[in-house]
Amino acid sequence: MAEKKHVLITGASGLIGGLTIAALGNKYEFSGLSRRPMQGITHTQADITDAKAIEPAFNGIHTVLHLAAANQPDDVFNWEATMQGTVQGTLNVYEAARKANVQRIIHMSSGCTQLAYEWDDLLPYGTLANGPDDQTPDTWEMVELDWPVRPDSPYAIGKLFGEHLGRYYADKHDISTLVIRLGAVLPDDRPQIRRHYPGYLSHADCVQMIDKCIDAPDDLDFDIFNAISDNQYRWRSTEHTKNILGWVPTKNAEMADD
Repeated sequence: MAEKKHVLITGASGLIGGLTIAALGNKYEFSGLSRRPMQGITHTQADITDAKAIEPAFNGIHTVLHLAAANQPDDVFNWEATMQGTVQGTLNVYEAARKANVQRIIHMSSGCTQLAYEWDDLLPYGTLANGPDDQTPDTWEMVELDWPVRPDSPYAIGKLFGEHLGRYYADKHDISTLVIRLGAVLPDDRPQIRRHYPGYLSHADCVQMIDKCIDAPDDLDFDIFNAISDNQYRWRSTEHTKNILGWVPTKNAEMADD
């Protein structure tokens, strides 16, 4: 039997870290890195802004699932929090991975890197997210991954820094980087407000996506993938994700709301 991949999860004490460990703990050997203590897995309690403190967590690791960021509600529009937690913290993670000869980093980015398409009154995406219902179009063009980014916040710009950092480290240091532009993963696993309906990502579809990235061929050196469930009002394309990774979403926002 092949040895399980050793996977370090930064931000392991958060929602997605917990979902991943619960669903995939029998398939991979997980360890965690987070500010809050954790039980049940090998864990390093440290902040990713502390470069020296996090380095031991990367020893013997094949893949890093990088979830940690300045993502609390007060942080999203805060430049200082973004620069410290999301930008510098992500650089610290990549440097620790480089020193430890980590093979892959799965960088958890966000759909908010393109979410400002909703602000353009000449496009339908704001109406799809916010209504009014009587103006919702019957069809619309999907936003593709190769469309220009349109970040909606300092947090989104911090996530784009991580995407470009991953491209650099893949080219310069041969660390495979797979970027997931994440949809809305919600604690109750169902939409809470109207604008969740286009970007909702179910717990099951999120975990499947992470599994596909951990298990992807080693020679996949860099790529970016959208991860959104098959929602009626979805406007970011997931075809590339399905074609490259074989990801098959099983849920949608309307199903979750029943």
